[in-house]
Amino acid sequence: MGVTDFPTKIAVVVRDDLATWQRLNITAFLMTGIAATGPEGTVGPNYEDADGVQYLPMLRQPVLVYEASAEALRKSHRRALERDAELAIYTHELFATGHDDENRAAVKAVRTEDLDLVGLAIRAPHRQADQILRGLKRHP
Repeated sequence: MGVTDFPTKIAVVVRDDLATWQRLNITAFLMTGIAATGPEGTVGPNYEDADGVQYLPMLRQPVLVYEASAEALRKSHRRALERDAELAIYTHELFATGHDDENRAAVKAVRTEDLDLVGLAIRAPHRQADQILRGLKRHP
C-alpha cells in the first residue's frame, strides 16, 4: 500500500544542520507520539517469522521523512498549528535532558514562538499535510 491508500499522511521533519545520530534519535522519539495516539488500526498486529518467533508491531502506514532549515521547520510548525494538525515536537533542549519529566519541563519553559525546534511529526489528511510540508525536500 502506498501513502495515498490511507486517509492521512504521516511525516517527520528534521532540521538539516544536525548530526546523523540526532536526526535518527529525533525521528524515533517523534514517531512514538504518532503511534501512541493514532486511531485504531494505525499500528498493525505483531509480526511472526516462519519459526513462530513473535516481533513487535509497527505502523501500517508509510512515514515520509523530510529535512528543513530552522526557518522552514518553524514555518511548518506554524502551518501545523494553524491547521490543528496532530503534532509532536522535539526541541534542541531535549538533547540535554535525562528523562521524560525533564523533557516536559524543558518544553513547558519556552513560549511557542521561541521553541528551538529540531524536529516535528504530523499526522493529517493529505491536503492539509501537503500544505504544512509545502516547500520541504525529502530527507536523502
